[in-house]
Amino acid sequence: MTVKNPHILSETHTYSEPELILLLKRGEETAYGYLYDQYGPALYGVILHVVRQQEMAEDILQEVFLKIYRNIDHYETSKGRLYTWMLHIARNSAIDTVRSTKFRDLKKIQPLENTVNTTADNNASSIPAIDHIGLDKIISALGEDHRKIIELAYFQGYTQEEVSRELDIPLGTVKTRVRSALIQIRKLLNIS
Repeated sequence: MTVKNPHILSETHTYSEPELILLLKRGEETAYGYLYDQYGPALYGVILHVVRQQEMAEDILQEVFLKIYRNIDHYETSKGRLYTWMLHIARNSAIDTVRSTKFRDLKKIQPLENTVNTTADNNASSIPAIDHIGLDKIISALGEDHRKIIELAYFQGYTQEEVSRELDIPLGTVKTRVRSALIQIRKLLNIS
């Protein structure tokens, strides 16, 4: 990892991961600045991919760096690279947000069309608009039962157990309908 020393602007210093970790564990403020500069964009991309809302992703990224700061002493090099550890924190934080009641309540009041269009508008620079790839037409071609399950499971982050409770149908029925919906989507997309 190459980072510039803020005290010597013309000099570039390469830190090994163990050196950076040592600086982080010492609470060196400049090390956290480097960490944010080096890994922030990648972690933000992962978070945005999960939550699909730019402002929320920015908030979660800040929370992730706070968690890293608070938990760096628990990081163990024997269990994996620093980036992998931070990536798990970012992904889990984003998923926790998606699964939170507040987030789910906000998503429930929007029909699929509004959710898809809002997502595409908010993230036009990072992911293609759903309208451009025709996914909204594919999903709308599904029957109501299948469409609702796909909406909850894939667009709102519900587990199959949560879909079962939300729609008040047996878990086995949810699993069967998800499988059936995915088969229908494959046929509509001409995927074998």
